[in-house]
Amino acid sequence: MDGSLPTEIGNLKSLSLLDISNNNPSGEIPSSISDCNSLEHLNMGLNLLEGTIPQSFTLLKGLQDLDLSLNNLSGQIPKDLKKLSALKSLNLPFNNLEPEVPTKGIFGNTNVIFVNENDKLCGGMAKLQLPTCTNCGPMKQEKSNAFRIVLEIISVVLGLLLISSFITLYWISKSKSKPPSTPLIGDKLLKLSYKELFQATGGFSSNNFIGFRSFGSVYKGIIDQDFKALVYEFMPNGSLDDWLHLPMETHGHSGNLSLLQRLNIAIDVASALDYLHYHCCTTIVHCDLKPSNILLDSDMTAHVSDFGLARLLLETDDNSSRTQPSTIGTKGSIGYVALGKKNKLKTLF
Repeated sequence: MDGSLPTEIGNLKSLSLLDISNNNPSGEIPSSISDCNSLEHLNMGLNLLEGTIPQSFTLLKGLQDLDLSLNNLSGQIPKDLKKLSALKSLNLPFNNLEPEVPTKGIFGNTNVIFVNENDKLCGGMAKLQLPTCTNCGPMKQEKSNAFRIVLEIISVVLGLLLISSFITLYWISKSKSKPPSTPLIGDKLLKLSYKELFQATGGFSSNNFIGFRSFGSVYKGIIDQDFKALVYEFMPNGSLDDWLHLPMETHGHSGNLSLLQRLNIAIDVASALDYLHYHCCTTIVHCDLKPSNILLDSDMTAHVSDFGLARLLLETDDNSSRTQPSTIGTKGSIGYVALGKKNKLKTLF
């Protein structure tokens, strides 16, 4: 008999004895043999069968003799064969079975069980003279698998932690290297970019428009920091005082002020004072007008600055032409009131 066993063998419901020993069938044992409910004697020895012993053999409750010797069977011996109370003989030598031999049921009777010449078997009853299963068998394999799984999990966790650490360090270093949006200047003042001013005023929205003045429009803006500020245009050419008194090599200017520039600056300052005195809703007296408070933009247009010492002149209740200052006392630089003397700006011409 050559070739594999047909699965239709399970249709032999009334079969009590099946002996196909020394017939050279190959392939795996069909699990459908368990459908032969009346099978009592099964001999498949001295063949070319391979694969594992079907677990379905444990369903043959009336099986008395099982001979699978001299084949190429591998894998474990089904432990539930110990539950077959009718089984009187188990012949499994000269195969490649592994690893542990049970000790219960028929496996406890070394006179009716034969498992010799299976080099990978271990355990079983002492009379079988098999090696112990301390260093072999599924226990070792299970431990090895468990160790490998644990090692893989640890590797993944450590990898994730390492990646997280690199990302965290990267963002920390990036945040440190990136200047804050509103860096401190000195101890009190903040530097705001045009973008921040644009966002604070809603894109210079008309909803935040306060009013229009001769020197520009006024907007209300709200930023995250809790402080109040007047924001002025940056004056790249410094103050008039720089141009009049400091050496050229100090401020790097290309030349002295021309007569036309000096005249334009004087007109700009006069126009600013005219606006403060006669065109504001409330008259403002600067009280500290001097060259260092006159700033020059990129076009050398003069701007009057530093209103910290300014005084508001309010009309009296009787609507008379008299005015009174909103603050009491003389204001200006120590020992000098700029508006009270004219020689301070004489160096302009």
